[in-house]
Amino acid sequence: MLPISTNKVITRFAPSPTGMLHIGNARSALINWLFAKSMNGTFILRFDDTDLERSKEQYKHAIAKDLRWLGLVWDDIFYQSQRIAQYHQVIHELLEKGRLYECFETPEELELKRKMRLTQNLPPIYDRSALQLSQEKKEQYLLEGRRPHYRFLLQHEQIQWNDMIKGSIHYDGSDLSDPIVVRSDGSMTYMLCSVIDDVDYNISHIIRGEDHVTNTAMQIQMFQALNAPAPIFAHLSLVKSKEDKISKRIGGFEIESLRSTVGLEPMAINSFFALIGSSKNVKPYLNLRDLAEDFDITKFSKSSTIYSPEELERVNHKLLLSSSFADIEPRLQEEGFGFVTPAIWNVVKNNLQSLLELELWRAVLDLDVFYNNRVTNNSQEDKIFLNQAAILFSKIRQETQGIDEVWSAWIESIKEHFPDRKGPALFLPLRLALTNLATGPELKDLLRLLTPEEIVRRLNTF
Repeated sequence: MLPISTNKVITRFAPSPTGMLHIGNARSALINWLFAKSMNGTFILRFDDTDLERSKEQYKHAIAKDLRWLGLVWDDIFYQSQRIAQYHQVIHELLEKGRLYECFETPEELELKRKMRLTQNLPPIYDRSALQLSQEKKEQYLLEGRRPHYRFLLQHEQIQWNDMIKGSIHYDGSDLSDPIVVRSDGSMTYMLCSVIDDVDYNISHIIRGEDHVTNTAMQIQMFQALNAPAPIFAHLSLVKSKEDKISKRIGGFEIESLRSTVGLEPMAINSFFALIGSSKNVKPYLNLRDLAEDFDITKFSKSSTIYSPEELERVNHKLLLSSSFADIEPRLQEEGFGFVTPAIWNVVKNNLQSLLELELWRAVLDLDVFYNNRVTNNSQEDKIFLNQAAILFSKIRQETQGIDEVWSAWIESIKEHFPDRKGPALFLPLRLALTNLATGPELKDLLRLLTPEEIVRRLNTF
């Protein structure tokens, strides 16, 4: 554990390794990281892996990989599964204090109780009947093979805190159900373990989704029971798709998918999810340092935010457009696009929605790839047309300065020599000859990247 001063800003991101990292959780990690770094603080990664049946090593590795790819590197990391002894010690102390109590209801009995309370127009909270069990009854349940689960005994008093985003929040303990903290199989739930970790690691600020507000009310009493000050809380409004809130159970919103399938840049994702739901305009940042310097958690709205994939992709395009070759070169090498030179980048970035589209340019600009995939089953009429176009290009190139002027003069000259060729009949043979593609890069831009000799060669070998 880090030797951390209690007056230092320390945040944590605590994913359950039961699935891939999705944008809802990634946003929480991002904002915790940005807040910590904007305050010269510490960011901790904690894996909530006490659910041994659902937690998987593969998801731990995948989540860590996605966080590194986003640039959200942690200052410390730990696993709840390695702290079970500490949890048992605290559970024993709370049992002695009377703040935990054992219950013997089966899941079916609890569900029946919940339904009965609803039919009576009562809130579906636990009725605390276990507190009335005699020792003899408990022993009878144990002989029957029942194993107890344990609940935290909430005080029926006012709970209040000043949320950094939502302002003043009030709860009454009598309106809340005593939460289960240890299951009947002996495994721990999220509720108490999280508080024990936050105390032991001196977490100063807990920033998470607004779906945890009720948990916060209960956990504040847990901090009190442990004689520890509660951290400062901030509850982010949820990011929703047009259909519903985003979660790893829905699918299609995983960071891995945005990286490998959609082809988004990490800083496009960071910029977008650090700014949506706030009063700041969404714009691309080239690095996390600048994003952290501008970060202000007080600018977030209390209302939920709609996630638009199209808007995220527009931010990605703007990021590429604003990136110099020096900015983007590490990403080009990382993604295997080493063929891209500064000259190529300055031309192609205007039309890129993602770096994945560079595969199209590779097919056109890598000569080995281009000629190995050459299509030559063109008509005799098109051959004559392209040979003449090559002659006209060489002539125009010698007479004209500037690529834009060459393109305009060349096309006009072709039109004069072939007045019957219009639209696709004019441009498609040129495109196929120069790119091997029926659609793709602007031909005028391509002229900037190929030598005049290569252009003539391609026209004559189609």
